[in-house]
Amino acid sequence: MIHKDKRTNDIVKIRLLFPALFFLIFWTALGQDVPLPDLRTRVTDQTGTLAASEQKALEQKLAAFEKQKGSQVTVVLIPTTGDETIEQYTIRLAEQWKIGRSGVDDGVIMLFAMEDRKMRIEVGYGLEGALTDALSKRIIANVITPEFRSGHFYKGIDRGLEVVLSAISGEELPPVVHRQRSPSSRSNKGPTMLVGLLGVVGIFLVIILKTFLAKKFGSTAGTLLSALAVFLVIWALVNMLAGIIVAVVSLFMMAGSGRGGGGSRGGGMYWGGGFGGGYGGGSSYGGGGFGGFSGGGGGFGGGGASGGW
Repeated sequence: MIHKDKRTNDIVKIRLLFPALFFLIFWTALGQDVPLPDLRTRVTDQTGTLAASEQKALEQKLAAFEKQKGSQVTVVLIPTTGDETIEQYTIRLAEQWKIGRSGVDDGVIMLFAMEDRKMRIEVGYGLEGALTDALSKRIIANVITPEFRSGHFYKGIDRGLEVVLSAISGEELPPVVHRQRSPSSRSNKGPTMLVGLLGVVGIFLVIILKTFLAKKFGSTAGTLLSALAVFLVIWALVNMLAGIIVAVVSLFMMAGSGRGGGGSRGGGMYWGGGFGGGYGGGSSYGGGGFGGFSGGGGGFGGGGASGGW
């Protein structure tokens, strides 16, 4: 009789644990950042805004420019950045994709959150002297935004790219060297090792906690309680680490904004009264093919500008 009552109590405890676990997992999922798109091409459109021919034209332009100058420029269209600001999302994307050459840091990401009606030009360290915060702001406000407000999304992106590429062309950069391997693919080993380490630690903790909790709550309930406790601990550690990373990135972003706010880097005078004729139009590049694409290991520090339409 006693054994039966104990078994009944274990079943009741398990039934009570399942709703709690479901709620915890659901609540945790709500707080997750919007997943970053995979880097496969120079133009990533998750919204269907660009026609296939328009995307191909931009791809060819950017591929030819990289072949000529070495700098990597990407265009990204996403639905929304979720709970993150567009600055937070873009720097997170830049850190994962590593656009630009390693040691040269000559990458640029033009990101458009279509449902949020927000855009950002994220500039690598090596191009902050040519594509300043002030110039990036003017490109957004004076070139891209008017076209977007008229519904001409491809035209706005293409015209904005012309000014971006023209600014980069005026910068003295190291000659192009063809890469044989992708630093961005190697950089993914760090997060993978961290996840593996947390998994091993989690299993070890579950085994230890189960020994103590099983005596009080029974074997099955003890195992579930141990797993729940370990999940909470690891989840708290991951969020704390993420908070530290966001805080550090935010400090760098604020420092970068401060450098460009007064025009001390020459952004307000570089183009005089306007933007000139751009880099020379899409036809000047020809039709160079494009295939697989990966970042070159470039670094970013929050330089650039944001805007909306």
